[in-house]
Amino acid sequence: MLTGIEEVDWASLGHAYGPADDVPELLRGLASADPAERETALDGMYGAVHHQGDVYDSTLACIPFLLELVADPGVQDRGCIVELLTSIGGIELDDDEELDELDPEDEEFIPAANYAMAAAAIAAGADVFLGLVSDPDPEVRLAAPCALASLHPEPARVLGLLRERLTVERDTEVRLALVAAVGRIALRHASLRAETVDWLGWLARAAQDPGLRLAALAQRARCAPADIPDDIVPWVTGLLEEIRTSAQGPITAGAERAATPTLIGQVRELLEEHAAGRPAPWTEELLRTLHAALDDRVDDRIALIVAQLRSPDWGQRSDAIWLCGGLIRIWRGRYEEVVRLVGAQLHDPEPRLREAATSFLERLFELGAPAADALVTRLTTGPVVGPGGGGGHGAGGGQGGFVGRSGRDGALLALARAGDTRAVPLLARALEEHEVRRELLYAMDGLGPSAAMLAPLLRRRLAEVELDERLYDRAAPLLYALAAVRGNQAVPEVLRVLRGAPSNRRDWVREAALRTLAAFGPAAQEAVPEMRRLLAAESAAVATTAARALWAAEGDLGEVLPALERWLRPGASGADWCAAAQALGEIGPAAAVTAPALRPGLASRDLWVRVRSAAALWRVSGDAATALPVLLAAWEENRHARVDVAECLAEMGPAASEAQLVILTELTRRRRHNAREGASGSHDIHLDEKLLTLCRAALARMERGAF
Repeated sequence: MLTGIEEVDWASLGHAYGPADDVPELLRGLASADPAERETALDGMYGAVHHQGDVYDSTLACIPFLLELVADPGVQDRGCIVELLTSIGGIELDDDEELDELDPEDEEFIPAANYAMAAAAIAAGADVFLGLVSDPDPEVRLAAPCALASLHPEPARVLGLLRERLTVERDTEVRLALVAAVGRIALRHASLRAETVDWLGWLARAAQDPGLRLAALAQRARCAPADIPDDIVPWVTGLLEEIRTSAQGPITAGAERAATPTLIGQVRELLEEHAAGRPAPWTEELLRTLHAALDDRVDDRIALIVAQLRSPDWGQRSDAIWLCGGLIRIWRGRYEEVVRLVGAQLHDPEPRLREAATSFLERLFELGAPAADALVTRLTTGPVVGPGGGGGHGAGGGQGGFVGRSGRDGALLALARAGDTRAVPLLARALEEHEVRRELLYAMDGLGPSAAMLAPLLRRRLAEVELDERLYDRAAPLLYALAAVRGNQAVPEVLRVLRGAPSNRRDWVREAALRTLAAFGPAAQEAVPEMRRLLAAESAAVATTAARALWAAEGDLGEVLPALERWLRPGASGADWCAAAQALGEIGPAAAVTAPALRPGLASRDLWVRVRSAAALWRVSGDAATALPVLLAAWEENRHARVDVAECLAEMGPAASEAQLVILTELTRRRRHNAREGASGSHDIHLDEKLLTLCRAALARMERGAF
């Protein structure tokens, strides 16, 4: 085994962490009789030799030996090696944008030819995968179909083999893998697509196993998304019900493995935990495929999710929550019923379902309102405890007891972000009893006047913060919260932080403290000397925030305007200019004399300088004719500028009437303006909903001005 491995000059080859002289040991580890050693070796292959999908010269050198290991029936865990080979050889160069961005002069540069050579080398030996579809090891049979569909140079031959194998295969997950591989071939090879789509359509109706029918339906939708039948929702929900009623019982954990400190081991354990107790955990991936094919058919996707959320199977309800997370992040729609049903899961005995529901609701902000009653009940009575669960109530027990620190904080965060004032006494209790998540402190700005009762507690917390190197991390959320609740009585504590800021991130601390003082307005008179002193700060962020605070406290522009205009000069950085422009915009018409200083920013190469300058120009001078074209150009150039632009358009009202078509177009779009495939931020949904609210307000003002 591994003949010729010593003849390779591994030390002259490289991987992610330097010379590849450790690769022979990894390859031998893959063939070890010790499960822990095999897993450690596999982790090393992914961590160094195939790091983040890269293909190094050492990766290429490994391919013959990996193929040899796969062909040896005496090697255990060969399914994992098949998956490794599939990953190494299955990169689609045309779809890999990152390859085009690599700099050949970069030390980490990997030639695109490496990926092509890897695909060619594995394709040349891909016949080894043909025999694996009937291997005695189900894990090998599970991995083989995708390898064949991705790597074998004769797709028609593979297609016939996979379809034939489906007639004799009895393992459910392997059968699903066979169908998925058939779909993959159809997607990759247009000449085989029509035939395969017809076959998948036949299988979706003819197969006896409802899971197989669902798999065929999902792959057919993936291969022919324009031809998805209109009755897809009742069809799929019917199949899910058949799967539920025909399930043989929940899946238990697999054979015990020795614990290994590897990333692969951790991922495997998480997957096993996710599947434990569920009769058909594989339905999640099938539904994910189907949802991807449905794409912008949002109403159908919502209907599917609602049906799942009403299922007696907690696993289907859990899947629905995770699927809806991806849907609501990308697409606008009517989610009230979905949110209400997700809220109902907060009282389920299954902790994984409660966790999924809480995680989903945290990101909804105002869209979470339909679940507010359920959140309050969850926070004040605790969840039902299921079989094997722990104690039902947390500190205090009984009515009003909190249960599970993370679950409590997540539910409270969702309630506060929804703007429900019932969160206020619960936040007060949390502030009295223990440290709270920083996100909870940043969520207080949507709770209105009732949150004023939190000011004394926040003040006490701020007074307890030590003036050490961690000051910013501890004080910034408290300062933000005090500004949100207008905790004016905390001026002495804010001044203590402002004056005692350590060298570590001093400017960040000062800016946060000054922003809070600005929110206090005239009540911050005691801090005026510090504000004046910091007008001359070398940091534009600090100096401009000091100017805003001084204006809010005194209403005297004598020192404020010169302090801001000094940052509106040729050569100023974009960030410095933007900080000054935003401050002037907040001052408004009282700063009209600064309009000439703002105008050069309209022609900047920096989009954000143009946006901030145009918005400020409108706010100080009312010159819509000059500002509006700049704002509309930025709207088209960068979608992430749209919230700021819409805010200004809403203020302009009739003066922005030529933007009416732009606003109407945005309001009719189904896709969220900031949607990103494969990535998301905690505030993405909130920002898009804010954009829609601003667009409606702008349109209403424009329409009122027309009469």
